[in-house]
Amino acid sequence: MKWRAGFAVLCLVAGPVMAQTPALVPVVAPIELPLWPDGPPGVDPLRDTPEIVENTYIRSVHRPSLTLLRADPAHANGAAIIIAPGGGHRMLVWVNEGLMPARALNRFGVTVFVLKYRLARETGSNYRIERDAAADARRAVRFVRAHAAEYGVDPRRIGLMGFSAGGELVSLVADNPAPPEPSGDAIDRIDARPDFQVLIYPGPLGVPARAVAEAPPAFLAAGTLDTCCAEPTLTLYQQLRGAHVSAELHLFADTDHGFNVAMHAERVSLQHWPDRLADWLSDGGWLVPGGGKRATPSSTAALLRN
Repeated sequence: MKWRAGFAVLCLVAGPVMAQTPALVPVVAPIELPLWPDGPPGVDPLRDTPEIVENTYIRSVHRPSLTLLRADPAHANGAAIIIAPGGGHRMLVWVNEGLMPARALNRFGVTVFVLKYRLARETGSNYRIERDAAADARRAVRFVRAHAAEYGVDPRRIGLMGFSAGGELVSLVADNPAPPEPSGDAIDRIDARPDFQVLIYPGPLGVPARAVAEAPPAFLAAGTLDTCCAEPTLTLYQQLRGAHVSAELHLFADTDHGFNVAMHAERVSLQHWPDRLADWLSDGGWLVPGGGKRATPSSTAALLRN
């Protein structure tokens, strides 16, 4: 089953982490949550094709899902972040850009959902990034917002975070016009705009953005040597700044693409960039119950109250 594959990948890295956990602190196993009970809308001949796990990567995603990794209840603060791993839309860098960043965020009391989205550039794929992968990211925000009470998170403190190709999905959802509302279930009538966005060496798709005036606060990071993604990061930051959207930018010297959470780097700055993100989240009020910069009340909030 798919959840077993995802859990198997987690076990590749969970052993050392769990070994350092005090015996009295429970370690909550991740839970996989389908975004659509019967798979995404539409006819997909590959709908029942199983996912493929290769080393620490995942391919062949046809039933998008979220993997829930909870923070320790002793310091969980109600903030939630959905992570879209990178992988060039050909695969998902599931461990280094999914599970490991999730555990780093758990340390700050954040509840994390790691997104498995459809891969438009995988060999033989009929998916499109703007149509399918971005729809999965929007559905993820809606899903977490709809089930906020169930997972102990604040529906107005939900962030969307992406690495590389996943960063493109963040920009498409947060900084660009939304497509017409899908005529699906009740979840599809909930607002898909995240309350804040985190883009880590995001790819160029969706930049320049076309709706930055309504964009949520942003944290951006990239390496100065990144020929792919330093320029889109700078461009988006300048757009957000010009639109007076709260944004923070970190460019790391002598650093190329794919530094994730410094799993393969010795640079001290890269070891500590998640702490800079935690500082930004704290300064923005996102880690405080009832905090964060509130959006104007909308039909979405009314729907959540019903």
